[in-house]
Amino acid sequence: MNIRGIKAIYNFEMSRTFRTITQSIASPVLSTILYFIVFGSAIGSRINDIDGLNYSSFLVPGLVMLTILNQSISNSSFGIYFPKFSGTIYEILSAPISPFEITCGYVLAAASKSVLVGIIILATSSFFIELSIIHPFWMIFLLILISLTFSLFGFIIGIWADDFQKIQLIPSFIITPLTFLGGSFYSINMLPEFWQKVSYFNPIVYLVSAFRWSFYGNSDVNIKISIFAIFFFLGLCLVLISMIFRSGYKIKT
Repeated sequence: MNIRGIKAIYNFEMSRTFRTITQSIASPVLSTILYFIVFGSAIGSRINDIDGLNYSSFLVPGLVMLTILNQSISNSSFGIYFPKFSGTIYEILSAPISPFEITCGYVLAAASKSVLVGIIILATSSFFIELSIIHPFWMIFLLILISLTFSLFGFIIGIWADDFQKIQLIPSFIITPLTFLGGSFYSINMLPEFWQKVSYFNPIVYLVSAFRWSFYGNSDVNIKISIFAIFFFLGLCLVLISMIFRSGYKIKT
């Protein structure tokens, strides 16, 4: 494996992040804090406890998940799209580095940014509430796993996109609505029975549920089913990326 090639792509992407630290890190953290103040303090004070938790505490895993999903997709999709846009993708493809190693460089960088933002949000949340994490190992594991999975998904979007508008199309019109409807701000057990059943078709429900379980030990979906769903989506993304590089879809043509 060409570790030097992976490291070169990784370092380039990370350096770009720190050159635009206001947009890459400060902006999503500030947005999440505003969500926390509005929903947690203003609205949460009028909402009864959910699953034995006050609303502000219940809200934290959902807000972290909302942010890292959007950040993972955004960072990864832009990372691979910009070389396509500028034409430098051919220099990468002609270098002695395999498609797997190219993917590793971009995806690991995007996931690292998302994990960093997630940790900063968790640290910031501790100033507002007394943060409790029952399963810290699982919390870190899920944070990394979900960041990697959706960075892979963002990588696919970046290859598929023909312009900057398409990069934002799926995150804005699919991922964000699914996240809002996936139990980020409420428990799906609060919904009528029919809508509870409908919610199980939303893949984001399994992500939010698993992440919330790592904090408080309770979830809307069995943790084993949630983890299986995450690995299934991860495997699907890997298969799609493999097919893209084999066919040269929107890369070599």
